[in-house]
Amino acid sequence: MKKVVMMLAFAGFGFGAIAQDATVKNGIKMYYYKKYKSAESVLAPLAEKDPLANYYLGLSYLEEGNLQQAQAIFGKYPEDLANMSGMVRFAFANKDIARGNAMAKELAAKAKKKDWMPQKYAADAITYTEGGDINQAIAWYKDAIAKNSGDKSELQIGLGDAMRKISGGGGEAMNNYEAVIEKDKTNSLAFSRIGDLWYDARNYQSALDNYGRAKEADVNNPLPYKALSNAYSRSGKYKQALQNLQEYLSHSDNTFEDQLEYTRALYQAQSYCDAATQAQKLLQGQPDPTRVNELTGILGFSQINCGDSLAALNNLRKYFAVQDPAKILPGAYIEYGKLFLKLDMTDSAGHYYMKGISGDTARNKTDVYRDVAEAFKAKKNYCKSAEWYSNLVKANPDAQAADYVWRVIMYYYCKDLGNGMIAANEFEAKHGATQPSAYYWQGRVASAIDSEATTGGAIPYYQKWLEKVGPNYEKKNDLKSAYEYMMYYYFNTKDKENLKLYKEKILAIDPNSRSVKEIEELEKQVNAKPRSSGK
Repeated sequence: MKKVVMMLAFAGFGFGAIAQDATVKNGIKMYYYKKYKSAESVLAPLAEKDPLANYYLGLSYLEEGNLQQAQAIFGKYPEDLANMSGMVRFAFANKDIARGNAMAKELAAKAKKKDWMPQKYAADAITYTEGGDINQAIAWYKDAIAKNSGDKSELQIGLGDAMRKISGGGGEAMNNYEAVIEKDKTNSLAFSRIGDLWYDARNYQSALDNYGRAKEADVNNPLPYKALSNAYSRSGKYKQALQNLQEYLSHSDNTFEDQLEYTRALYQAQSYCDAATQAQKLLQGQPDPTRVNELTGILGFSQINCGDSLAALNNLRKYFAVQDPAKILPGAYIEYGKLFLKLDMTDSAGHYYMKGISGDTARNKTDVYRDVAEAFKAKKNYCKSAEWYSNLVKANPDAQAADYVWRVIMYYYCKDLGNGMIAANEFEAKHGATQPSAYYWQGRVASAIDSEATTGGAIPYYQKWLEKVGPNYEKKNDLKSAYEYMMYYYFNTKDKENLKLYKEKILAIDPNSRSVKEIEELEKQVNAKPRSSGK
């Protein structure tokens, strides 16, 4: 009976050890997935009896910036290789570079013959901190890989990560990550690293493909979702970036930093009202002035597009008053200008638009000029809109025909007919071969200049336009406008034949034309015989 009891006792101990080992592995996985809070909750109860659990618990604290707490954790196992490596990391994190390098060498020197673990831990300490001798770490990884006859995946990922820290090391890093997935198609971390390499190379499609494989390998790994979000964001696909970030949040620890990233993503995806709500939530009780200012900026810029212009102005005044000018992007000034335009503060709008333009080092500013011109157009400030379209075509003479024509139209509605004619002539010179409307707008501006239709200045332009579009042109109002000018001109010059011709053309479009009726009334007055005096 005693023997059976002893066997059961040993069996129970074995199952407990296996269960603890599985729990430790889960905690370590949380660490590698950057779920530091989750890792801490899993590893803390195990750290008193398990040096490896203790080591990864210390690493989690270190990643969160809790240096002194991490040092105390590592110090519990002063003779354990992993925790010795933790103390090396603490030295580097504490900016004690010379001591960190010396401690790393002491640790690596503990490796004897086929013993590779001390080298692995020493190399890790350098690779995943800053300031150490990365070339020495690479040499230790390679020696450890040569000695290790078993699973090399952790070493190969470490070597790949170290190679990425040196110039031109990307190719060898890729080789090591690919060596891992050749043997283990479920290694989500290796696929994530390959995605990172492609992302750094700005090959976003390959990055997206490998992040997708990382998701398939382990759907609970949050890193691919975050990386996918970054890749989509870099590609300008902000809706997809937001979707992947939302997936990331469902798998991550959902820290303040995660929530801040989510707020940024909402704004980029133009979910402005949601971004404003999220920013207000994160601002509550936020002690960090830098974070307060960033969130105030996001809140203000979101409110511009969420129907609260006065609140936006209040928040953005706070933001611009505190933010380092070197960190303000030109686009922020453009958005600020748009806010002032909404509030009909056109002088301030123009000031910030120009500030944004002058700070934009992009070679082609066409889109920015166009946005500003269209913003003034929407406010029916046609003179300012014309001015910005002029800036556009002067900065980019090869601008599209639509920019040239809107420049003319804005001058026309602004009643600046002199500049309107210059703009129309430049439109015709640049795009007349393919855009018949260039001749139409020359005629339209010329007819406005000759508002009494006495000089016939618009006729040559209208005739060129009519030759190109023909009498069946679909925009009948444009035809009617040209015909009316001609009708009035021929009435004034007493050219009855052409007068009759253009009256008929107008009536074919509009049988109840008021302009024709007006001319006919004038004709009656001209042809009326003087009344007899009765004498």
